[in-house]
Amino acid sequence: MTYHFSRPDGRVTILGALDLERTPAGVRPRRLPAWTRPRLNDGWMDLVVSHTAGVRLRLRTAARSLALGVHVTVPVMPEGRLPASFDLVVDGTVLARVPATAGDVLTLAADLADARLAPGPAETVRFDELPAGEKDVEIWLPHGATVELRTLDSDAPLLAPTPPPGVAWVHYGSSISHGLEAPAPTLTWPAVAALTAGAALTNLGFAGNAVLDPEVARAIRDTPAGLVTLKAGINIVGEASMRERTFVPAVHGFLDTIREGHPDTPVVLVSPTSFAELETTSGPVTPDPETGRKRALGSAGTGALTLTGVRTLLAKIVDVREDPALHYLDGRKLLGPDEAGSLPDGLHPDPAAHLRMGDRAARLLLGPHL
Repeated sequence: MTYHFSRPDGRVTILGALDLERTPAGVRPRRLPAWTRPRLNDGWMDLVVSHTAGVRLRLRTAARSLALGVHVTVPVMPEGRLPASFDLVVDGTVLARVPATAGDVLTLAADLADARLAPGPAETVRFDELPAGEKDVEIWLPHGATVELRTLDSDAPLLAPTPPPGVAWVHYGSSISHGLEAPAPTLTWPAVAALTAGAALTNLGFAGNAVLDPEVARAIRDTPAGLVTLKAGINIVGEASMRERTFVPAVHGFLDTIREGHPDTPVVLVSPTSFAELETTSGPVTPDPETGRKRALGSAGTGALTLTGVRTLLAKIVDVREDPALHYLDGRKLLGPDEAGSLPDGLHPDPAAHLRMGDRAARLLLGPHL
């Protein structure tokens, strides 16, 4: 029995995507609406929006075997190939993981114009020996790759899918939330938190691009949510792209836009996790050519931002707004200064740290609002 994504009929729900780009063979899930694409006008942002972090298929079936026809584009960074695997979740439990083995390979360079695309074939991702009986199935797509969905074959009918359990959680953040250091899509910290707490995740973690774009705020405004969390600051400090004068009103404006669509929804403003280089020194940051670790260069002038300063500003913003549904969480409660050994480049958490962050987020970020 073959389901064609080019001809959707409601038997398969695609969660975590805010756009489905039509292709001749199927659809490509994207994590922001199509209208944002020309307005953001940045190649790197366009790339990470196409990564299917937190995107998953949801269906109900008694099938014992599923075969997903896909065409994957996997980026290769200077540090190596990004992770690309498909995770099978049955009734809320991760049961299987299948790596992508074919598809296009996109070799990236510092200048995106120098990227090289090596075309590759489509492939079929198989999951066999599923539990007997009717069950809720989710297939989590690779969090560091672009995926074209073509077909889904099953050895039993696809039934009307049940709604995803738990509160609809929309999370915005940087590369740490995107989770490219995690080896699989259900092992990023937002995915771990969602699966642990029973929340329905939409992951708007965009590597290198959590810069308070108003288009993202509008997308969050227009997306159903029972909880919104905003992890803000690290990319802005790391790129030295704002000063205190511009950062504070940018955060207020971001929140104002979200409140237009979610006037009473709990919103948690989360400050950056620990990163020693930027705690008291401003950005920008650059990789050390010998060690690969991130190094702060510092900015001259009044109002240059540090992580310590950003935490103070975010807490003050929450106080000033006097919004009973707006909360503040110090990001160091998710990943603290005593865990620097879990940051290979000084900033990004390793796989074990993602698991710890996910467990803590389930308690501290989701728990109080579920």
